[in-house]
Amino acid sequence: MPLALSGTARAKDLSPSTQQPNILLILADDLGFSDIGCYGGEVGTPNLDALAAHGLRFKQFYNCTRCCPTRASLLTGLYPHQAGVGLMTRDTKQPGYRGHPQPNTVTIAEVLKSAGYHTSMVGKWHLSVGDKSPQPTDRGFDEFYGMIGGYNSFFNEPPFYSRLPVDRKQRLFPAAEFYATDAFADYAIDFVALARQQKKPFFQYLAFNAPHFPLQAKPVDIANYSSVYAVGWDAIRAQRLAQQIAIGLFPEGTQLTPLSEYKHVFAKDRQGVNPRWSTLAADRQADLARRMAIYAGMVACMDRAIGRLVDNLRSNGELDNTLIFFLSDNGACAEWDPFGFDTDSGPNNVLHTGAMLKQMGGPKTYHSYGSGWANACNTPLRMYKHDCHEGGIRTPLIVHWPKQITAQNAYRDQVGHVIDIMATCVAVSGARYPQARFQQPITPLEGQSLLPAFANRPIHRDYLAWEHEHNRAIRVGDWKLLSRANEPWQLYDLKTDSTEMHDLAGLMADKVTELSAIWQTWAQRTNVFPRP
Repeated sequence: MPLALSGTARAKDLSPSTQQPNILLILADDLGFSDIGCYGGEVGTPNLDALAAHGLRFKQFYNCTRCCPTRASLLTGLYPHQAGVGLMTRDTKQPGYRGHPQPNTVTIAEVLKSAGYHTSMVGKWHLSVGDKSPQPTDRGFDEFYGMIGGYNSFFNEPPFYSRLPVDRKQRLFPAAEFYATDAFADYAIDFVALARQQKKPFFQYLAFNAPHFPLQAKPVDIANYSSVYAVGWDAIRAQRLAQQIAIGLFPEGTQLTPLSEYKHVFAKDRQGVNPRWSTLAADRQADLARRMAIYAGMVACMDRAIGRLVDNLRSNGELDNTLIFFLSDNGACAEWDPFGFDTDSGPNNVLHTGAMLKQMGGPKTYHSYGSGWANACNTPLRMYKHDCHEGGIRTPLIVHWPKQITAQNAYRDQVGHVIDIMATCVAVSGARYPQARFQQPITPLEGQSLLPAFANRPIHRDYLAWEHEHNRAIRVGDWKLLSRANEPWQLYDLKTDSTEMHDLAGLMADKVTELSAIWQTWAQRTNVFPRP
């Protein structure tokens, strides 16, 4: 049954001569705010930096604190709980927590397919509850290669990575040569070639699983960073903030936030504040520096993969009219303490010394890098993935579209959110957002088109709001109200305090009452309640 459609065809913000653009939506996994070069990081990301140099960088763009909620919101243009994904892929039967996008939603792929687009997905789906819930090709994607789940080996293709529909031809990778990030680039190029053959514009969702744990990278990529992180996270934080100020991302005088606190989920006695690097023993420093070198190698490899795809578009004369978005699904991952974990996501940590250090990052290893490095990766912001502080929800966003965006190497201060990506795709494509699908009413869009921001004009909205694991926040203008789970509200003026250093809740009780009431109304409307 076709979609029942409503809305306007092409946005008034577009040049009349603009043809339907290709749309490439690239999502990194657990990438911190400051990890890539054009956002202040020391990791070599020349391809992303080039997109930024010929496009836009957003300073205040938001995700939904964690993997599954962000992915649901990004693809549907709704808040996570409205889509049924307020937590992860577990069905608790409450409307906001079903674990996968519900029948009241449509995906970008479904909407753009109705406007004549070839649709493909490569990478991490993480929006299915078991085999019986919808997979990418059930939700509008013509082609898929990647993993249905959340995380697994980067070096072992079966049984983790699959091709859909199942009758499609699959590439054959020699087992010793497989690395997921490289395979994703191969399939991404294959799928845009299919669109080319069919003479259709394409929408491709390229969702890398890098640099999410397990930290695994190719030896050459690790080697490039083998000595970089011996200086420790305190020095890296200072270096990154200095670079962010130098490139205009933050104003002169921005102060480095204190080291953030951590709380281990699996070992309740492990909590506190990230330690100063100088207080750690030399063998612990070596172990942690190796973890971060692996992570950096994963980011650098992802950048090369993006470069391969961009080069392919350029060589086929398609780059100028391809709208490219690059962003991350949440802030850097602190799970679960300063030393990171090993063997699985839990309380186990191994201190690697001697010959063990060189084995780290290989196919048979399993590591995270911990809260100290996550703190550095979100420089200069506070906290991390899971949290509603800026370090948990603010993401880099690069936008590149030469045919329509004339500004180059420009920043945008407009506040945006992943709910805006659907509205933007609808606006640029000539698609119509549906009122119903299979006779099921579709929840109206929550997001706003980013086209005004592309032209450096305001985006008008009442507020943005968040909730995850009882962490909650609302932003109204420059005012932000937040609380960690079961803790009091904190109030910040982001215009003068973008790194959330000065809590004004005790001085402005009326503002707290006003914003908390708006949050409560939003939470009731969007299925935050009832909670599991």
